[in-house]
Amino acid sequence: MDESGDLGFDFKKKGTTSYFLITFLFANNKRSIEKCVKKVHSGLRKKYKKIGVLHAYTEEPVTRKRLLSLLNERDCKIMTILLNKKKVYTKLQDEKPVLYNYVTNILLDRIFSKKLLQSDDSIEIVASRKETNKFLNQNFKSYLRSQLVENHNIEVAISIKTPSEEKVLQAVDFVSWAIFRKYENKDNTYYNIIRNRIIEENPLFP
Repeated sequence: MDESGDLGFDFKKKGTTSYFLITFLFANNKRSIEKCVKKVHSGLRKKYKKIGVLHAYTEEPVTRKRLLSLLNERDCKIMTILLNKKKVYTKLQDEKPVLYNYVTNILLDRIFSKKLLQSDDSIEIVASRKETNKFLNQNFKSYLRSQLVENHNIEVAISIKTPSEEKVLQAVDFVSWAIFRKYENKDNTYYNIIRNRIIEENPLFP
């Protein structure tokens, strides 16, 4: 699980995005996704290899297209929820952690309504570490666990890691960035590479 955009609401401030989205990449075999990341990283020139972590925003177009093309060949599914920030209620704008949890939970509900995950599956959700405040990280995990048990009677392992700790998060970063570009920059170039893997892509506040 990864996100793109920000939750700032001062649209006069430079760098504030119009959209915010959360993306899930599903795979029964995590290793197959890790191999995509390793393959692309091993093909980089030496000066880029030193960084160790692929990040869609800073990579060359050829690198972005290569990783997305490899992911498109894998047995994986993509689901995203999109937030048009200009339509968010004022009250939620002032409660960013609440808004973040709310958006994530709605996406999880849609995931289970489509029966992408079953109660007898061994499920692990790995979220990219964006929020550095430990309390919010713990609150995020506790909130999702309670919602999944209460609404779907499913126990899920939830962890928050950095992309360097969990290579699959680097893949999700590219996918989320590609979808984000479609809305924020009206650029479908990267989105079109993985569009066949996207099973749902819905706005929260149409």
